Amino acid sequence: MAGRKETFSPFLRQCFVTGAVCCNIVGHGCTLGYPGILLPQLKYPGSAVTITEAAESWLAAVTGILLLVGSFVAPPIMSRFGRKIVHLALTAPSLVGWVITILAVNFEMLLIGRILQGLSFGMMVPVRSVLIGEYTSPKNRGAFLTLVALAQAFGIFFVHLLGSLIDWQQTALVCVFFPFFSLLMAIYAPESPSWLASKRQYDKCRKVFKWLRGYDEDDELEEMIHARILIEKAANRENERKENLFKQAISTIQKKEFYKPNLLMISAFCMIQFVGGTTMAAYSTVIIRLIVGPDANAHFWMIALDTQRLVSNAIAVFVINKVNRRTMMFSSGSLCVLSHMAIAGYVYARNKGILPYDAQWIPLLLINVQFFTVAVGMIPLPTIIAGEVFPLEYKAISSTISTWSLSVFMFLALMTFPSLTNNIGIEGTYFVYSGLITLNLVVIWFLMPETKGRTLQQIEDEFRGRKLGGTDEKPTELDPVTLYRRRKSERRCSSPLLH
Repeated sequence: MAGRKETFSPFLRQCFVTGAVCCNIVGHGCTLGYPGILLPQLKYPGSAVTITEAAESWLAAVTGILLLVGSFVAPPIMSRFGRKIVHLALTAPSLVGWVITILAVNFEMLLIGRILQGLSFGMMVPVRSVLIGEYTSPKNRGAFLTLVALAQAFGIFFVHLLGSLIDWQQTALVCVFFPFFSLLMAIYAPESPSWLASKRQYDKCRKVFKWLRGYDEDDELEEMIHARILIEKAANRENERKENLFKQAISTIQKKEFYKPNLLMISAFCMIQFVGGTTMAAYSTVIIRLIVGPDANAHFWMIALDTQRLVSNAIAVFVINKVNRRTMMFSSGSLCVLSHMAIAGYVYARNKGILPYDAQWIPLLLINVQFFTVAVGMIPLPTIIAGEVFPLEYKAISSTISTWSLSVFMFLALMTFPSLTNNIGIEGTYFVYSGLITLNLVVIWFLMPETKGRTLQQIEDEFRGRKLGGTDEKPTELDPVTLYRRRKSERRCSSPLLH
């Protein structure tokens, strides 16, 4: 069987199923970046749709609310009906949302379109890494998972570039093809072998696993099936001696290995929304004109910054694998704070007329430095750390908490940006953001362990306060499932972008 020849190699099949996911993620990147070209065009004289300032902020920020809704909707569908079904289900609202946007003649239609797109985006966030992680081989998994950030960055770049050349409705017409192609590819993609194993469909699981992975990874297949049998037996035993749920919840919250990583990721995801990536995606031309000046070619620099983000994301893939996580976090974080304060100080001094020398390259350089820190460290690092710090036992609930915090802070950042710039100016807004980033970096300093090169079990032990390399339990006292999880945790590398 191992020597049989097939038309497509397992690697190409993994590329196909990953491509189906990434095609949708590109569409969601377009969703994030779309307000950056939609809102300025709605202000043009003779625009078919006119909106107020409040309506403008809702069009930009409503995606943040729907991230929260999607995080509730997707996991139950994924668990009960399978990974393939949830992928098909989350693609539908994106398709319909873009079609409504194409046909929009008023604010209400635009808002409905954004709501549907945001719902699809919110459903994809807790699903995307699960899909790629379960479909792909361990030797390729890290590379495939890094495509999540790159695909989203490409979507933002693409919609900004296209929207600079054609109007917002024509741009929406092109963007609708990303979820459409993803839908076609997902129809022909198989169900996840991990989900099939969890539903005791072992024959189908073996068939799909061999289609995806070939015939060289049978050990992993049989280990996965055996683990599912052990977990079911353990679950049956636990159901017989289940304690009070309220006491269980209180006990869980008090555990260091639960509350420390959750507080860490809440701070990290708060920081993500105020470093500039989110606001720049939605209000890029507005921000560039406020910082550089009204004469700046905002559309050109929007595309230039998006290009820099793509390149920097690619650089981050290599840099993050070479440099310690804490070193990367606090060096890029400190530079990000300094760039925010420098931008705020520059704009303030320019407005007061106290600059000894001024030229357009100065604010452009400062914005590029800020964006470099965002793309290389401030955005990819928290997403990677989220896949490393959560204990296996609490990963599901912790991932949900992370998605909630991400959606709430995203909504706050996008909703408050217009009013902040109107009331305290872009310089005041950047001073506020630098303070928020600093505050979150202080929290992260005290809570974040070094995770690079450590197993997931070692990281969990450090949060628990257990001595690294030691353990309180004797292996003979652990049940088979715990032993299996411990062995898997100790031998595998941390998987990035599990969020």
